[in-house]
Amino acid sequence: MPAAAPPFRTLVEENLDVLAAHPDREILIHQGRRITGGELRDLVHRLARALRIRGVSRGDTITLLSGNIPEVIAARYAAGLLGCRVNHLYNNLSVAAQAAIVRDVETRALIVDPRQAERAAELAELAPGPDVLMLGPAKTGSDLLELAAAQSAEPVASDARPDDICLIRHTGGTTGHPKGICSTFAQGRWSRGGMFGDITPRQLVCTTLAHAAGLLADGVLHTGGTVVLHDDFDPAEVLATIERERITHLFALPPLLYELIDHPAAATTDTGSLRYLTYGGCQASPARLADAVERFGPVLMQVYGQNEAGGISILTPEDHDPARPERLRSAGKIIPGVEVAVRDEAGRDLPAGETGELCARSDMTMQGYWKQPELTAEVMRDGWVRTGDIGFVDAEGYVTIVDRIKDMVVVVGGHVYTTELEDLLNTHPQIRQSAVFGVRDSDRMERVHAAVVRAPGGDVDEAQLRALVRDTRGAMYEPARITFLDALPLTDAGKPDKKLLRAAAEEEAGR
Repeated sequence: MPAAAPPFRTLVEENLDVLAAHPDREILIHQGRRITGGELRDLVHRLARALRIRGVSRGDTITLLSGNIPEVIAARYAAGLLGCRVNHLYNNLSVAAQAAIVRDVETRALIVDPRQAERAAELAELAPGPDVLMLGPAKTGSDLLELAAAQSAEPVASDARPDDICLIRHTGGTTGHPKGICSTFAQGRWSRGGMFGDITPRQLVCTTLAHAAGLLADGVLHTGGTVVLHDDFDPAEVLATIERERITHLFALPPLLYELIDHPAAATTDTGSLRYLTYGGCQASPARLADAVERFGPVLMQVYGQNEAGGISILTPEDHDPARPERLRSAGKIIPGVEVAVRDEAGRDLPAGETGELCARSDMTMQGYWKQPELTAEVMRDGWVRTGDIGFVDAEGYVTIVDRIKDMVVVVGGHVYTTELEDLLNTHPQIRQSAVFGVRDSDRMERVHAAVVRAPGGDVDEAQLRALVRDTRGAMYEPARITFLDALPLTDAGKPDKKLLRAAAEEEAGR
């Protein structure tokens, strides 16, 4: 007679077990506060009881409006114990966009960082109904921490079931209105500490917990590691913290990685504790990655994936060889357990080396878009997710992303792949960063535009850069306009905001 399957346990339950096993270990650090495993575990159970008193139960949606504070991790875990759906807002969205999301996901309780009290009050007017609960004293809403302090810290049994939706993560909104991507409690296992090697990690979180950093933090806590929280990204503070706290793991989107490389303190900071400097979320420049390897050593690791598809491929530190720029251009090898197909416009599979749309299938693919069955059917078929990325898989099994379908510029004579042009511009010694995008002119024809950031003291001009592109890639790739900026605008997740750049260029062209 086969043995009975072990009872289902969520990632939250497993992480609470780890905290209970190491009650005196320092596991969260924020602005001088050092929180132990026992303190975080007790807070989670107290918060779960407090939420129950406020009428929150399995299947309700909890929306978080918060920066990177320890209490928001505890609140998310408490909601997970109750079997709730959790939706974490990006702070830099407009109040109208946030209110639309709060209404759309049927928010039962809005849990708020006291520093966001004014925005919470605005949301309460635009999206009335949710119970507003503050993670500390504030003029708006009720103090959830005060209510939790009066509750027992005895363990709360989980109400979650494997197929319940545990997370509604919204896209960054770089190509349109944010879409809610649903995943289940059973899918939480991909965050269970598999990317940290054989050491106990000390992770620095300097990007929003609403994005990939939050999932990576879950994995760190699962291993019994320590998470250091920064409110936002400041390259000088990041470098100082790596040295002071002996950080082993760091996640940064490519534009932030470039800021670290270029900061004057990078040359004198002891970053020898780093084991993995993970990046992803948008395309990275091979030239700048070579700079990063020279600065930080063989610690870079790229993770390619999407909220819709989960993780797809990994480029390991060993693959980050500056002598092989074509390897740095790739997104690494496909993760075990993930299927990848490259398909043409008719949906036919293409052979190795041919370019088409990347499609992925695994246990981590989303359940669908929240309340958007038509869009879900358009993006998903037979478990396969259409990523919207154009690329190919070579004979060695390495994935290379050529462009986003929505970013590709269709010009007279063919297609301009924006990442290829960005890579070229970034090779110029006086250029730090670039973003390439298409803008329609008065004749509704797309023209290539580029926004670039010069290195300090750089004086390269538009004519010189256009000549570089024309001589290297041909006239089709030559930008119709190059704009010089002090810094690229970024989304709340840390990606170059091409939607904002495109809108600014269109407004200027319309004058």
